[in-house]
Amino acid sequence: MNEVIRLKQVSKQYVSRKTSVTALQPIDLTVHKGEIFGIIGHSGAGKSTLLRCINMLERPTTGSVYVNGTELMTLDNAGLQQARRSIGMIFQHFALLSTATVAENIAFPLQLAKKPKQEIDRKVDEMLALVGLSEHRHHYPAQLSGGQKQRVGIARALANDPSVLLCDEATSALDPQTTQQILQLLLKINRSLGLTIVLITHEMNVIRELCDRVAVIERGTIVEEGVVADVFLNPQHPTTKEFVEQTDGRAELLRPEELPEGGSSSMIRLTFIGEDTYRPILHDAVKQTDVSFVILQGTVSKLKDIPYGQLIVQLEGEESQVKLAIQKLQEHARVEVIGNA
Repeated sequence: MNEVIRLKQVSKQYVSRKTSVTALQPIDLTVHKGEIFGIIGHSGAGKSTLLRCINMLERPTTGSVYVNGTELMTLDNAGLQQARRSIGMIFQHFALLSTATVAENIAFPLQLAKKPKQEIDRKVDEMLALVGLSEHRHHYPAQLSGGQKQRVGIARALANDPSVLLCDEATSALDPQTTQQILQLLLKINRSLGLTIVLITHEMNVIRELCDRVAVIERGTIVEEGVVADVFLNPQHPTTKEFVEQTDGRAELLRPEELPEGGSSSMIRLTFIGEDTYRPILHDAVKQTDVSFVILQGTVSKLKDIPYGQLIVQLEGEESQVKLAIQKLQEHARVEVIGNA
């Protein structure tokens, strides 16, 4: 898989006369062509600084930034301006020109690039159609809803045909229904244009619904990174676990007072990914053993396009038979023993 973005030992310090604040510890990061890569972290964790280092809106203190094979840290102002045309960016609070119409906002980066008027007009029409705002071309930002403003921001960011789109908390200022619409638009753009997208957020549901891979950042350090399904279903770092608990899609442990009493049993958490989610794996495993089971909790959902299921199950039977059932379950599912009675 081709890499589009690569950060090597990128760090950022803010220095004043009396203080020095480290926003980013040295970070290595790679984003591949055509993927949607999410960066999640709490406020002040460094995610916005990291995103803005990719297009050099924040110049790293140390390290190297490669986009499409070009080392941005070595460019002069003219070279950097040219390189940024391949990197679109949308913002949490839209950053539209209030005295310009929708069409004029979209045309603005094309005018800066000194494109011919005919090309600008054609591109504005194309972008308006892409984001579903053709009927609003003559409206001003004050006449638009939050979702419509963000669509203008997306259209403007795509006007120069970038290969990379950076999203700085693109849905944080929107209501849940509008958030879903913007996420679906970003997914459509990613698939139809093959655009590489990097987004930052503090909401795990955004990562869960949109991203292919994710990095978790805490105090300027990436503490966990991987495929969304792996990180979401098997979080390792306390910060990641905290974010996962924000969602309603993961079967959580019962409290001690809720556990069944008596009998010889094991309580396990089963995680199924992909097509195994819809197969009778639990039924088949216990059918081959002298074990019965009770489902205590469970969920079936999707991570972007990947189906998954999680069950918390009480297995009842002789210890040897319970172990055998667990062995058979492990052939098709991730099994975590979380209690014995």
